[in-house]
Amino acid sequence: MSDRTAQSLTFPITRNACPFAPPEQYTSLRSERPAARIAFPDGTTAWLLTRHSDVRQVLSDPRVSNDRQHPGFPEYVPGLKEASRRMKGGLLAMDPPEHTTYRSLLTREFTLRRMRRLRPRIQQIVDLCVDTMLASPTRRVDLVTALSLPVPSLTICELLGVPYDDRELFQQRTLTFMERTSTQEERAAAIGEIRDYLCDLVAAQAARPQDTLISRMAARAKEQGIYDPGILGGLATLLLIAGFETTANMISLGVAALLKEPGQRAALTADAASMPPGVEELLRYFSVSDQVTCRVALHDIEVAGIRIRAGEGIVASIAGANHDPEVFSDPHTLDLHRDPHSHLAFGFGIHQCIGQNLARLELETVYSTLFARIPTLRTVCPVEDLPFKRDSLVYGIHSMDVTW
Repeated sequence: MSDRTAQSLTFPITRNACPFAPPEQYTSLRSERPAARIAFPDGTTAWLLTRHSDVRQVLSDPRVSNDRQHPGFPEYVPGLKEASRRMKGGLLAMDPPEHTTYRSLLTREFTLRRMRRLRPRIQQIVDLCVDTMLASPTRRVDLVTALSLPVPSLTICELLGVPYDDRELFQQRTLTFMERTSTQEERAAAIGEIRDYLCDLVAAQAARPQDTLISRMAARAKEQGIYDPGILGGLATLLLIAGFETTANMISLGVAALLKEPGQRAALTADAASMPPGVEELLRYFSVSDQVTCRVALHDIEVAGIRIRAGEGIVASIAGANHDPEVFSDPHTLDLHRDPHSHLAFGFGIHQCIGQNLARLELETVYSTLFARIPTLRTVCPVEDLPFKRDSLVYGIHSMDVTW
């Protein structure tokens, strides 16, 4: 039986064994069916890729599209296409040349030089959160609400020029959008509220410029003759959601793993030079955005020996690629001594995460500060019993009570 006629696998596949590892089926699929047919809850099908080389190939192939309105684009959660339709300006749904034009408005905002200038402020934010934790009279807090969410939330709100008092709106609406259990109507309403708010903020800051990312983005758009508050509001929406949801989950997961494995924690905190490659390994290991790198073929292409026809959807698994033993030895082991720089946690190609330098800076600052200031930190329950986000588009932990 060929892969094209083989029975489709039900997708998404849940992480059921080790909560840190990708689905067990990825291992057998990678060797036996590297391009496997999958079926979504609504009955539509696509191709799942789990090998590092194949994922890189597809994510850099101009013959595949990110257009979420294309009939063949994988709707891996109900309402994704409708939510995307309402969010005009979403970079993740654009193809060149439109994508090239609007990404250029943001590129200089996330350079290494600009991120280094943010380091002192991010350190202040992390220190403030840890101060608040240490002030707890019970010596017990939920790390997610005390640290994981506030650090990236405050950082991205300050960058964009969003009043931090409004962060609750974004956190709650983002949670609704990310949960697979949300209805199509709930998901569309959530993204609509965020976008409407940010469209208004774009218009206000364009009229009265400030030293914010939104103001600078609006000014560049006006210079290029492409100013549109709706599109810029969509760009800001993507930055806001991506700017704290993925990083917040990485903070929680990274702390949980390092508490579970004190030897790895010691390796990470041994000296400052250990932190950057250690963060890269944590990003590879967790691959929290496993299922968001979807595409649709615009032309017939051949991947893993299979002809994927024009109009067919593709899920390029980040977790599958990042746990490929052909690239990473003993990939299911967290090894902070390895060189993980071939990982694809931030995607690959023209749609690679524009905010990856900011995410790295936040993670490095949080891990180094938290374990230096609270060396006796520990989880209240066993790490395996934590409430992991098995029904979310971005993997993470719902809550994480810690003490010291």
